[in-house]
Amino acid sequence: MTATTSYEPVIGLEVHVQLSTRTKIFCGCPNGFGAPPNTNVCPVCLGLPGALPVLNRQVVELAIRAGLALNCRIRPVSRLARKNYFYPDLPRGYQISQYDEPLAEHGWVDIRVNGKARRIGVTRVHLEDDAGKSLHEGFHDSDRYTYVDLNRSGAPLIEIVSEPDLRSSEEAYAYLTELKQILQYVEVSTCDMEKGHLRCDANVSVRLRGEEKLGTKAEVKNLNSFRFLKMALDYEIARQTDLIEKGGKVTQETRLYDPDSGETVGMRSKEHAHDYRYFPDPDLAPLVVSEEWRERVRAGMPELPAVKRARFTGEFGLREYDAEVLTQSRALSEYFEETARVCGDPRSAANWVMGDLAGALKAAGKEIEESPVTAVHLGELLTLVVKGEISGKLAKEVFARMFESGEAPAAIVEREGLKQISDRSALEKVVDEVLAANPRQVEQYRGGKSTVLGFFVGQVMKATRGQANPAAVNEILKSRLG
Repeated sequence: MTATTSYEPVIGLEVHVQLSTRTKIFCGCPNGFGAPPNTNVCPVCLGLPGALPVLNRQVVELAIRAGLALNCRIRPVSRLARKNYFYPDLPRGYQISQYDEPLAEHGWVDIRVNGKARRIGVTRVHLEDDAGKSLHEGFHDSDRYTYVDLNRSGAPLIEIVSEPDLRSSEEAYAYLTELKQILQYVEVSTCDMEKGHLRCDANVSVRLRGEEKLGTKAEVKNLNSFRFLKMALDYEIARQTDLIEKGGKVTQETRLYDPDSGETVGMRSKEHAHDYRYFPDPDLAPLVVSEEWRERVRAGMPELPAVKRARFTGEFGLREYDAEVLTQSRALSEYFEETARVCGDPRSAANWVMGDLAGALKAAGKEIEESPVTAVHLGELLTLVVKGEISGKLAKEVFARMFESGEAPAAIVEREGLKQISDRSALEKVVDEVLAANPRQVEQYRGGKSTVLGFFVGQVMKATRGQANPAAVNEILKSRLG
């Protein structure tokens, strides 16, 4: 199925993010991944009668940080509510969430797709606790089992709800990418999708282009990868368009994406807010965020990726593409900045970080945080090139040794005698020897074959183990041959 150009999709995303706290949202159980089933639990996680929740202060601080990073207004007073539904992995029979008074609201995220800038509204950022996890085994009624692991029950979440401002799967992909990068920068969450730290539900409808009224939406649940998000949206847009064009009607429902078939399948009719019977949780007082608390959180936040990208292009003169690459992670951007500070040449630093360093890390299977070459040492290596103490070619050899040993460049250059030869008399002697050994090429050059100059430069570099100053060698050769 392919969507026709007569219709446009209208997409909103609901993104669930697990916060990077040591303990859960309403109790002291570890907020970890990979523990044996049902070991990180207590009476609060298990929903036992009489167990009372106590709100984790760090959860609130991280949620405030997320709200500020997404340009939201932080409500001075918000409320936690009970959202009632009945699943095997929700032992209380209700989730503690926020409804009509969320912690943060009215924000935005700026994205760029195909060179076009778009601002996507963020309706709200609210707190909630996670449910447990159901594990299914077997395919037939006679041997089908469901196991429940409640380790995740009570894990701290924020839900980030966008406005229905997205108009393509590409925009949804860009929005989720930018959202993930922002949350990682401000250290709200690792956003590790393999561990379920970032999960996405998509609300999708289609309408005739130019229409103001929204179409009937379907919700596609539990999209746990960027690729699946894009594939599910493309399929769902085409499905709804095809259905309408054939005279059918889109049903408001919850659907799941099947990666094996590449299709979405109906799961249940879509719930409405009244189905959950929200009411304020009587065990939790209203959450009060003072101006002083909010501003203290704001003061502790790092520079956001969009601001950093603009500074890299404006202050350092980098290309937009280079700025985007160098701000993909906070650690990478900080590594680049430190390298540029030490060597004083941001463009050279950018080229080395994106080129030689990135290649070496990829080959070694390492992340930037694990680099054997520190940012200071890389900056020192580039300083040696700028000062003319080693050539660019020699710098690559020194870098390879630095990556193997973790040593400073000056120590390697000194020990192995790799300093660039710039002494004119020493270079003149080598040039004279090269010219004397290659009379035929000398005649060719003097006969008008100027490309032979490169041959002579190569011979001099070979004789000096690559240590000759290339500019000085060129100058001497032209003088001698002229």
